[in-house]
Amino acid sequence: VQLVESGGALVQPGGSLGISCVASGGAHCMGWFRQTPGKRREGIAAIERNGTATYADSVKGRFTISRANPRAILQLELNNLKPEDTSMYYCASRSGGFCGYLLHMSAAWNFWGQGTQVTVSS
Repeated sequence: VQLVESGGALVQPGGSLGISCVASGGAHCMGWFRQTPGKRREGIAAIERNGTATYADSVKGRFTISRANPRAILQLELNNLKPEDTSMYYCASRSGGFCGYLLHMSAAWNFWGQGTQVTVSS
């Protein structure tokens, strides 16, 4: 499975952005992670094939994950962006399991994209 992210950009604090990921194949779990240099990769949102979504506390209420089946297009809407949201954002997928629980276990995800950079700065 190949995953390709797009849409990263420079955004002012308080602004909004949408990023996308196109997968070459469908998967039960799809998710968004982010990582800044020197820090652990953080799972921020995951969604099951039936649309059930789980969010990390750091983004709950500000970010919205969605997916379009069967083309396996994953999207993340980022609102009320803060400088601490600056990071490389990665799309990931895996074939089964409890997606929300696995959000906190990046090693459990099988396929990864190359990432798209989101920078929040004035």
